Amino acid sequence: MSISSVTSEALQLKLRQLLPSQQGFGTDLSASDTIIPVIDLTAAAEGSDVPENLQTAIAFGSQTAFSINDETSVIVNTTGFYRIFGCCSQLARDNASVEAEFSMSDGLASKVVWQSKFPQNINAALTQSFDFVVFLGSGESLSGTCNTNDSFLVGSSRQIADINGTLVQPVGFTPQ
Repeated sequence: MSISSVTSEALQLKLRQLLPSQQGFGTDLSASDTIIPVIDLTAAAEGSDVPENLQTAIAFGSQTAFSINDETSVIVNTTGFYRIFGCCSQLARDNASVEAEFSMSDGLASKVVWQSKFPQNINAALTQSFDFVVFLGSGESLSGTCNTNDSFLVGSSRQIADINGTLVQPVGFTPQ
């Protein structure tokens, strides 16, 4: 292993600009022929310093609204990570149970991932919010279901990352 002096005035100037506390030492930069790997695990290494709450912001071109009442509706069927948020409103009356749910499907089987349910013979009204992130792989989908016209799922979906985890910025935003 050999160590050699680096005599680049441009590098010396940059060092003084970036590390002002080093200006008084006056030693030259040096380099060795040993390779030392450096792994940057900071947000800056991703190419963006945008905080998560800003990266997942509601944006005009990024949102897809949904409103489900007395039916099943597919909300998302494209691979990636999605933020799903909104409100569930239900009115229970008479002799019927009132249900609202989100389920994921792989095309063969379906799994309930969020549910709100009133049993029979309860007269009550309920409104509750939901806000969760879901990952969809190839061939998978997320659906919402309301079993009566007294049950509503109203909200919005937004892709926040692709299938590889690469963040999707709000449409129209370019981080600097």
